[in-house]
Amino acid sequence: MALWVLFHLLLFLVLKPTDANLEGDALFALRREVHDPNNILQSWDPTLVDPCTWFHVTCDSQNRVTRLDLGNAKLSGKLVPDLGKLERLEYLELYMNNLVGPIPAELGNLKSLVSLDLYHNNLTGSIPPSLSNLSNLRFLRLNRNRLTGRIPRELTKLGNLKILDVSNNDLCGTIPSTGSFSKFTEDSFKNNSRLEGPELMGFVRYNVGRCN
Repeated sequence: MALWVLFHLLLFLVLKPTDANLEGDALFALRREVHDPNNILQSWDPTLVDPCTWFHVTCDSQNRVTRLDLGNAKLSGKLVPDLGKLERLEYLELYMNNLVGPIPAELGNLKSLVSLDLYHNNLTGSIPPSLSNLSNLRFLRLNRNRLTGRIPRELTKLGNLKILDVSNNDLCGTIPSTGSFSKFTEDSFKNNSRLEGPELMGFVRYNVGRCN
């Protein structure tokens, strides 16, 4: 009986997916979704125990992914919701590519994220309100995409946010001016022809503006 229990315990430990395996699966989901003409993701081998030996991936001492550096890599395709599983990710650098489609709401699960750089792509859709969950976020750069809709008021809760750039999109409505947004200049919002404001002491209501 004891041997039978020990056997099943060992089998469980061998077959139990680790966090590193799950993070490797999440990153490989991105590799499957994007076109990589320069083969910079060639080292991303899903048969390895964890992704810490892959190029452009940085891990901590516990083999958890903390950084993804794929800026200016000539990638095209879509972001995947699986990226939201990288619980210890601090830097998500995917700027200056040709990524299309929406920003996954699941990126709001990246509670350790310090920097989210998605600028200079062709992303569409709205800015997910779920990004307001990123309490450690200091840098949010979404400029030079094709994002639409209002700036989520929830983002004003990001007390650690130092840099915000949503310029050169097609955002609409009014610019929030409370919370962390009180310190951002008009350069953060320029070249959004349907964006109005900011909400100056309540004289411009948030729910007005050309969003039709």
